[in-house]
Amino acid sequence: MSGGLTSRCEQNIQKVEQYLPILGNLIHHVNLVGDNPKMVRWISDLKIRWSSALTSSSFFQLNGPKLYQMDNLHSELAMTLFVLGALFRDRALEVLSTDLVQSASFLRKAAGVYHHIAQDVLPCLQPASAQERPPEAVISVSAAIALVCLAEAQAVSVRKAEQKGNTGGLLAKLHYGVCKFLEEAMHTLHSATKQCKDISSCLMDYITTSNMLHELLSYKYLAESLKIEGQIGFAIGVLRHVIQNAEKHIPREKSWRLVHKQLIDDLTGRLQKYEHENEFVWHEKIPMHDELPVPQGVTIVSPIPYQPQRWERTLVFKI
Repeated sequence: MSGGLTSRCEQNIQKVEQYLPILGNLIHHVNLVGDNPKMVRWISDLKIRWSSALTSSSFFQLNGPKLYQMDNLHSELAMTLFVLGALFRDRALEVLSTDLVQSASFLRKAAGVYHHIAQDVLPCLQPASAQERPPEAVISVSAAIALVCLAEAQAVSVRKAEQKGNTGGLLAKLHYGVCKFLEEAMHTLHSATKQCKDISSCLMDYITTSNMLHELLSYKYLAESLKIEGQIGFAIGVLRHVIQNAEKHIPREKSWRLVHKQLIDDLTGRLQKYEHENEFVWHEKIPMHDELPVPQGVTIVSPIPYQPQRWERTLVFKI
């Protein structure tokens, strides 16, 4: 136990948060010196090396993880912050089953960290560096991960709304809001692949599958809302359309395929129930595809801004 913290994740967060102000102070004083040859050599002699969790090669570590050379303290700062964001996300998953509000808060904090990396840290690095960079050192990757964290935070907020018994119309908008974050993340990550060719496809698979599932949920609640409003024909049309589309796109990961199948089965059961009711009671005409409504996405979460702290201690270099 460290500092009264029982969670390993909390302990790791504390360690990283204690290291970052010290690193920030060092960077501040190194920047005051400028491009002094001795300072450049000293930084290089630190032999800063990082592996990546986002490369395709990281999933096939037959000879150990690939190490990236980073002779720059801003790169060290960016990678350390990336770890902090990942730890916040891990902590969000730890408390998900017990505290939805706290879980969403940790995800918003993670989004704030990744936004800070993309906006304030990585732009300080040389864009045309000859050294090979890990995905974590690419601006658009951090921007995409920030959007993923916001999508996850909204998904947690939707779960809270479901527990409160909110109506299908609102839930449809919130789930489709998750899709809006994820679609932007996909677009941003696609641009990242032009700068870094070794980004694992698992990350994109996760984003696209999450987007698919939340789209299904948004249409499920849209159909429910339409039925409540007395528009069972539109509800049937919406369900037929979304089921037909979903059956064309099956997730690659086995665990995701199970969730996908369960959701399709639920939608199919609802469709059969609505069709039976319409056949014997309402006799409404089923609209054409281009006449069907689509969910209107609403986003309700934003990043919690990351505020860097600096250890105020004067450093003197013998140059």
